Amino acid sequence: MDLTRFLPARLRRRRPPRVAVIRLQGAIGITRPGSPGLSDAALTPVIERAFAKGRPAAVALIINSPGGSPVQSSLIAARIRRLADEKKIPVHAFVEDVAASGGYWLATAADDIWADETSVVGSIGVISAGFGLEGLIAKHGVERRVHTAGGSKSFLDPFRPEKPEDVARLTRLLEDMHRAFKAQVVARRGDRLADGVDLFTGEIWTGAQAIETGLIDGIGHPVPKLKALYGEKVRLVPYGPKRGWLGRFGAQAGSTLGAEAAAALIGAAEERALWARYGL
Repeated sequence: MDLTRFLPARLRRRRPPRVAVIRLQGAIGITRPGSPGLSDAALTPVIERAFAKGRPAAVALIINSPGGSPVQSSLIAARIRRLADEKKIPVHAFVEDVAASGGYWLATAADDIWADETSVVGSIGVISAGFGLEGLIAKHGVERRVHTAGGSKSFLDPFRPEKPEDVARLTRLLEDMHRAFKAQVVARRGDRLADGVDLFTGEIWTGAQAIETGLIDGIGHPVPKLKALYGEKVRLVPYGPKRGWLGRFGAQAGSTLGAEAAAALIGAAEERALWARYGL
C-alpha cells in the first residue's frame, strides 16, 4: 500500500518524481527455454506493475528489438497504450541499437520517440521467409506423403513445389498485416510524419534521418532526457520479469535434450537472423 497519499500535500511535493522504466529487449514472440522473450503473456505483469506502483510521473520504454511477431507487437503496444490512457500517464520511448519492424510498432505506443543518431528505426513492412526443400528430398530419394481433409491444409508445404495460388493467398495475408501496421503508425504519429515520403516500404533509417521522416521526435538518451523533462532528482525505477531462483544462478530447470534443445536451437537461429538484417 502506498501510504504517501496520507501525507500533507506540501510533504508529498518534496518527493522526487518517479519514472517507471521497462526494457523491451530482443525479438518479439520468439521464445526459448530459459528466456521468456517479448510476448504479451510474459510482459503483462511487468507492464501492469510499472503503471500501477506508486503512480509514476511517466513510463519510459527502452527498446532494442529487430521485430518479430506482428500479433505480439500489436498486443504489447495496445496494452501499453490502454494503461497510459486509463491512468493518464505519459509514455516515452528510447531506441538503443534498433527499433525496426515490430520493434518500431512497440515504439509507437509512446507519446514521443527518441533515439541515438546511429540507431536504426523503421522497416515498416511484413515479411515471410522459408525454404523450398522439394529438390533436396528428391535428390536423396525421399518421397513426401501428405494427406489432408481440406484443400488448404498443406499450404506452402516446404517439401512440395510452390503453388501460385498459395503465394497469392500468402500475399493477401501479408498485405492485411501491413495495413494494420501502417494504420498503427499513422494513428500514433499523425501529422508528425513527413509529407511526400513513402514510409511503408520496409526501408530503414538512422536516428538522424528518422527525425526528418517524422518517425521519431529527436535525438535523446534516457537519463538526460528524463532529467530534462522531470527534473534532476527524478528517480528511474526499472521493471522487468521476475526470475526464479534457478534463473538467478544461470541455470535452467530440467535438461535441454531432445525437443527442448531443438526448440532452443531454432529459436536462437530465428532471433539471430532478425538481428543480422541490421548488421547486429
